[in-house]
Amino acid sequence: MKADPLGVATGSHYMDGDHACAEGAIAAGCRYLAGYPITPSTEVAERIAVRFPKVGGMFIQMEDELASMAAVVGATWTGVKAMTVTSGPGFSLMMENIGLAAMMETPCVVVNVQRGGPSTGLPTLAAQADMMQARWGSHGDYEIIALSPNSPQECFDLTITAFNLAEQWRVPVMFMMDECVGHMSEKVDIPAADEITLTARKFYKGKKANYKPYKFNGQAKLAPMVKAGDGYRIHVTGLTHDERGYPLIDAETQARNVYHLVNKIRNNAEKICLFEEDQVADAEVVVISYGISSRVALKAVEQAREDGLKVGMLRLIVVWPFPEQRIKQLAKQVKSFVVPEINLGQISLEVERNAAGQAQTILVPHPGGWVHDPDDILKAIKEGAA
Repeated sequence: MKADPLGVATGSHYMDGDHACAEGAIAAGCRYLAGYPITPSTEVAERIAVRFPKVGGMFIQMEDELASMAAVVGATWTGVKAMTVTSGPGFSLMMENIGLAAMMETPCVVVNVQRGGPSTGLPTLAAQADMMQARWGSHGDYEIIALSPNSPQECFDLTITAFNLAEQWRVPVMFMMDECVGHMSEKVDIPAADEITLTARKFYKGKKANYKPYKFNGQAKLAPMVKAGDGYRIHVTGLTHDERGYPLIDAETQARNVYHLVNKIRNNAEKICLFEEDQVADAEVVVISYGISSRVALKAVEQAREDGLKVGMLRLIVVWPFPEQRIKQLAKQVKSFVVPEINLGQISLEVERNAAGQAQTILVPHPGGWVHDPDDILKAIKEGAA
């Protein structure tokens, strides 16, 4: 493995999605990972543990997932790009401090290699049942960004995207892999560092006495950050706070605080959303999928086209924020949306909400443990075209 001075493992590799995610984090400039081992995400941390000492990074195995997420929040405020990695049960434990990261507008990445649940569930087998938890897992009103890769190559590429989005919007970004993508091995091309576009953190350069860590405007222009220990008198907290970061417990401040957390993403959703379309222009049925389910759905779509059906595909790359406007546009055109998910219906609810009164939504559920049978998706496509 050849690495350039910035630690990027350039060239073509045969690696699994977990390892590709680790390499993407290194290429993105991440130099701190706090985590706790949990299947099927452990390989990300193992790769990081080997590679970080060579690039000046730090990996720390914490006592549990609560501490892991807290450490990531703290490390970010010292100036580094930081991440954690987990799976279902650990993701649940991280939720309180994910809410803290959202409230403090702390840019970081949380990798969740999803497995079957609830509870301990299926430690070594796939699911996609954490998608709503990613969006709504912590209490209160806030917005996050969540991505879903469908290949080891995307595990590399989109991990970089995740860090860039975290820095651009000062928000925790969820990287929602699944066990199949995490453990499948394919060719991964890694470019040289000077070919990778990175979003650098914006640091304050004015007078120390004038610094405020927040701007409550709900817009793309966010306050720059500072590094703890550099002499700035800053206060950041999970309490409702003013733009100086100090607690101010009243309804007016709460409104300014929370509307900003929500609107900085909602007002810019069209800039953040990423999706991939294929043959939707004249489609009567559109299959909406993400992660490993998008690869399984492709076979069903190809068979449906061979059978003469007008079928298109829309693959969600950024799942949150959800591409509401595009779904509403397509709903005016198509008869049906078909949504295969390795859960009993989560993202399908968002499709149904945005297609209401225009097109029907047909869920193809799967409780986890393996991927769909393409014939089940094909059956749903034919139902939607009838």
